[in-house]
Amino acid sequence: MKITKADREFMREAIRLATESVKNGGGPFGAVIVKEGKVVAGASNSVTIDNDPTAHAEVNAIRKACKALNTFDLTGCILYTSCEPCPMCLSAIYWAHIRRVYYGNTRKDAADIDFADDFIYQELEKMVHDRSIPLIPLLRDEALDSFQLWNQKTDKVEY
Repeated sequence: MKITKADREFMREAIRLATESVKNGGGPFGAVIVKEGKVVAGASNSVTIDNDPTAHAEVNAIRKACKALNTFDLTGCILYTSCEPCPMCLSAIYWAHIRRVYYGNTRKDAADIDFADDFIYQELEKMVHDRSIPLIPLLRDEALDSFQLWNQKTDKVEY
């Protein structure tokens, strides 16, 4: 895949947001979402600022882009992020239907400054019963009611 001058500029904006975040008390991560050559949303990490462990730069940018475009489907968008996405962010990227991601730092670079995501990758490879956080089935029969209701709904918005 050919890297363009515009790709470099969008990545520089993600890096700028990461640097600004550090100066403002956030984590060193920034992300920009682009559609048709224009920035739709940019965000930085605000985990400690917002007391929200999900407030990673990529998730924050996805939320802003969805709001700006009035959709939950970011098909056609490109994400530029200052660091290789963690498992949570990568999942959000897939759910948002973003089909291309450019990143600056690697997850090893992040681990070198004590942002270690590898334990999550390792946990995901384990069988459910071997993970460090127990996942315990409970009241499945009752929970299935909402699934059946969804399945029967004729005017649902699929995602």
